[in-house]
Amino acid sequence: MKTKLFARLCCTLFLSFQFAFVFSAIAQSTYPDRPIKMIVPYVAGGAADITARLVAQSMSDSMGQPVIVENRPGANGTIGSDMVAKAAPDGYTLLLTASGPLVINPVLYKKVPFDPVKDFAPISMLITYQYVLAVPFQSPIKNITELVTEARAKPKEFSYGSTGIGGGGHLAGELFGLLATAEFTHVPYKGAAPALADLLGGQLSFTFEPLVTGLPMIKAGKLRGFAVSGMKRSKGMPSLPTMSELGFKGFNITQFQGLLAPAGTDPAIIRRLNVEAVKALKSTAVIRRLVDEGGNEIVGGSPTEFTQQIQSDLRLYGKLITDAHINAD
Repeated sequence: MKTKLFARLCCTLFLSFQFAFVFSAIAQSTYPDRPIKMIVPYVAGGAADITARLVAQSMSDSMGQPVIVENRPGANGTIGSDMVAKAAPDGYTLLLTASGPLVINPVLYKKVPFDPVKDFAPISMLITYQYVLAVPFQSPIKNITELVTEARAKPKEFSYGSTGIGGGGHLAGELFGLLATAEFTHVPYKGAAPALADLLGGQLSFTFEPLVTGLPMIKAGKLRGFAVSGMKRSKGMPSLPTMSELGFKGFNITQFQGLLAPAGTDPAIIRRLNVEAVKALKSTAVIRRLVDEGGNEIVGGSPTEFTQQIQSDLRLYGKLITDAHINAD
């Protein structure tokens, strides 16, 4: 009797595995059969939006279905990210986001509506990028020494904007203040584009702007760049020193942009999307805009590597936020 039960159990398990294999194969062969929505949790015109539209166009051309970019900003990227976390895991709703919602918000806020590890299926990290410390070109401040000297003499009178509390630009500004022993006033915005508009309009003193949007402004004579925020100079403008080179030792604020799906998405679909995303990063249009003009670093890579990066950055930014006493609640 026990032998028969065991045989039936084995048969049931075998059929279940066979069904799962067949279902996965069907999913892979028919996907996609309708448009794919790519959610960007920031306003249009910012760094993540630029990457999304370039990658989406390349993926659309390759996959034969439209990949439609949809901007859902708010709460420093949390609103759009939560939409994807709660979407059907069918491969038709994706998230293209910068680091913030995944590795900063969960350690900055006491409560976020999703788990950055359990609620998403990473597809591929796309790029890593750093920030450029810059002032409006018409600013009387000509170099970083003058900026620090003036800020120390006038505490909190020098302001800078960012995409929100805990955003990369905000963290770079906080670290700058700590290392420069100067007090700056942080002004949070709903996205990079409105912050940049106010900077150019003279409402802000300086910015830590993502290179992809900052370098074109510097080259056009609208901003004056002082330094980049990573540990090495940007290929897009190698004449700009790093913050460490200018005396701010250990200054290293870089972030990633990556593509994810809701947790539970079929692994075959994740593999297909990974192939398409990595292929998109090799396109001429993407390399020209993101690397040659924007100074970013192309990454690509596997879902496993992206998962490891998320877990590592959660630890990294958790320490920085604690050390800088940043509190968003």
